[in-house]
Amino acid sequence: MEISLYATEHIGEQGSINVADAVFAKRFNESLIHQVVTAYLARGRVGSRAQKNRARVSGGGSKPWRQKGTGRARAGTIRSPLWRGGGVTFAAQPVDYTQKVNKKMYRGAVCAILSELLRQQRLKVINQFSAASHKTRELVAQLVALNITSSVQNNVLIVTAASDINLERAARNLPFVSVCPATTVDPVSLVKADQVLMTAAAVQIIEARLQKTSPVNA
Repeated sequence: MEISLYATEHIGEQGSINVADAVFAKRFNESLIHQVVTAYLARGRVGSRAQKNRARVSGGGSKPWRQKGTGRARAGTIRSPLWRGGGVTFAAQPVDYTQKVNKKMYRGAVCAILSELLRQQRLKVINQFSAASHKTRELVAQLVALNITSSVQNNVLIVTAASDINLERAARNLPFVSVCPATTVDPVSLVKADQVLMTAAAVQIIEARLQKTSPVNA
């Protein structure tokens, strides 16, 4: 299929670019996208909280006093949860929140997201996009020339073919503008973005990544 190609200087169409139907013409699969996005967010959870139970607390290897004859209650160890400094009764342990998502599901979800962004006209492919310097005002001027504004209601994601230090530094002061290379684009960033700017070279890289194996029929 063909999609419009825009120039960097203004929003007018400057021709078209051929893209793969297997990537940009998939049916929207809400359940698959939800599963993949949830699994991606779950992998970011640390799950490292931990408390010591009576087995992990040091000390307490011998009885504090003999079993009988003292008039006190029986005690086997000073590390009992009943004692100050003892272990926790139901101690929290590290948890792994990872959810299994195979490559076929992941690629199918990303294809469905890209296709939906294109159908909703929230994805624009431009011939090139770079920053001559790290000045934020120059990046803002480029976005204004493309008729794009970033605000609380409008998150912008810029996807480039390779890492661009000047572009990343220029966007650092814009809280609603994100920049990432095509090799690290993820489904959460695509879902969060209200508008996605993607260079033609980045489109080719993403197509190559997503067509390594046939994605599911999303």
